[in-house]
Amino acid sequence: MLSDIEIAQQAKMLKITDVAAKLGIGEEDIEMYGRYKAKLSMDLIRRLEDKPAGKLVLVTAITPTPAGEGKSTTTVGLAQGLAKIDKSVIVALREPSLGPCMGIKGGAAGGGYSQVVPMEDINLHFTGDFHAITSAH
Repeated sequence: MLSDIEIAQQAKMLKITDVAAKLGIGEEDIEMYGRYKAKLSMDLIRRLEDKPAGKLVLVTAITPTPAGEGKSTTTVGLAQGLAKIDKSVIVALREPSLGPCMGIKGGAAGGGYSQVVPMEDINLHFTGDFHAITSAH
């Protein structure tokens, strides 16, 4: 049985521009953070305000399993399942806690075949927003 890190290392990541294109989002509407992650522009958000709202599933609380499967794994797995039945799906995860940096289980990247990659980027300050927010407070 492969470990989470082995599964993550074997994953073939898609460029974020390719992911965006599948959703009808052009390169001009994303702010790139390398090849595999980006933020959506506020111009795109404003242009979509008049469109019908989609459905939202909010995963807010769960008691994780002893293996550490909790909210992120559930969220990613749910999105994978919906995509498998041809639903248009986007997952928005908050930046993870500092648990992994402190040697505590739970990296907020999911686990097994339901995880977000590149895990090391997600667990090391992602886009920098969380640091900016905590500094502002």
